[in-house]
Amino acid sequence: MDIFKNKWFAKFAGKEGITDEMLIEAIENAEHGLIDADYGGGVIKQRIARVGEGKSGGYRTIILYRKTDKAFFVYGFPKNKQSNITKLEVREFKALAEITLALDSAAMAKLIEEKVLIKIG
Repeated sequence: MDIFKNKWFAKFAGKEGITDEMLIEAIENAEHGLIDADYGGGVIKQRIARVGEGKSGGYRTIILYRKTDKAFFVYGFPKNKQSNITKLEVREFKALAEITLALDSAAMAKLIEEKVLIKIG
């Protein structure tokens, strides 16, 4: 399983104290069928706890996900600032997932080299 975060998400995670280990754990949970919300089309939402607190008041992450293959953290938000993503955002993330999950190894290597994507696992 290859796990990535995009440039925007990396900045968000750093600011909020979300570590790569926390992201890897979220994907491990998804791999075991523990998915907080499955929007279909390769888009899932996983909750991540704040340090020293539980998941309920923590963070929500949007992940472009293909089981046993690839996961891309593309968006996140604290639960206390936003309750969920909109139907329009779900459609947009599904369109992004269709493109992103279909990238071949050459395109992925270029995005990593250009630091558009950061590999974390």
